[in-house]
Amino acid sequence: MRTGLGYAGLFSALLLAPWLITWLGDPFWLSILTEIVIWSCFAASINFLFGYVGLLSFGQALYFGFGMYGVALGITELHLSFWPAFFLGPLSATVIAFLTGILAVRLTWHYFAIITVVFSLIMYFLALTFKSLTGGDDGINFSLPDIALGGSYKVSLTNATTQYFFMLIVVALCFWLIRIVMASAFGRSLIAIRDNDVRASLIGIHVYRLRLAAFVIAGFLAGVSGTLFALFGRYASASYMFYHVSGEGVVWAIVGGIGTILGPAIGTGIFILIREIVSSHWQHYALIVGAFAICIVIFAPEGIVGLWKKYVLKRGA
Repeated sequence: MRTGLGYAGLFSALLLAPWLITWLGDPFWLSILTEIVIWSCFAASINFLFGYVGLLSFGQALYFGFGMYGVALGITELHLSFWPAFFLGPLSATVIAFLTGILAVRLTWHYFAIITVVFSLIMYFLALTFKSLTGGDDGINFSLPDIALGGSYKVSLTNATTQYFFMLIVVALCFWLIRIVMASAFGRSLIAIRDNDVRASLIGIHVYRLRLAAFVIAGFLAGVSGTLFALFGRYASASYMFYHVSGEGVVWAIVGGIGTILGPAIGTGIFILIREIVSSHWQHYALIVGAFAICIVIFAPEGIVGLWKKYVLKRGA
């Protein structure tokens, strides 16, 4: 009951945020909030693998990049309208996640982390090599077609508020999907694999297939976030396929709370807000970010959401 109220309260606050920001008179923060929403989906893809399957991936930037390039090339090269180009992004990420996952999920522990980095680096350097198509580090810019909503009615993402609500709805659906998956028998099987894969296989769970399915779902989520980020900036670049992007997502997910639904969103929001607030006053803001992350890992290894749950349980007791 409390969890449902928490979800409803957070979503209501996010719905009201644009009017509050307008009232405060600084539209810059609506852009930052949109960015937080997008990156929280990326952190959720890492949390889905690490928190629910026990596989720590440093290669989610690969699928983020495929999401970016899927929508960007769909518009610039294939001249697709909005919806086909939009779905091409996550589809591209899902396909490449399936192909790389066939090999990756055969491994566990640090071997899995290493191979995900290797795949990310291979695709990153390939993107740099085919600069005529990808634009390399310089990237490619594109203009957004209008969104057809049926009949002759169209909306444009050039309006910051419309863009925010579009991103929020898509990411909310992704978080809802995660919650539905984890409440299913499939989700419970993933937890069993995370806790003890040998015991899970002995009771009839096909560990490899379920890990591969989870890997593909995580790739899809990263692809959605990459697609949204490309639409947000009207831009796609190979630099977002580098593994340091995955590293940031890992930190956001761990600090927010691994194995929780909202942990990645909370961790992402805190770190991006710290970055924006501190960087406007001090160029070495990364020191503050790093110190905060270290403190959370040492004193609250279960993350901010886990710390809050402990506090609520203690109050309830």
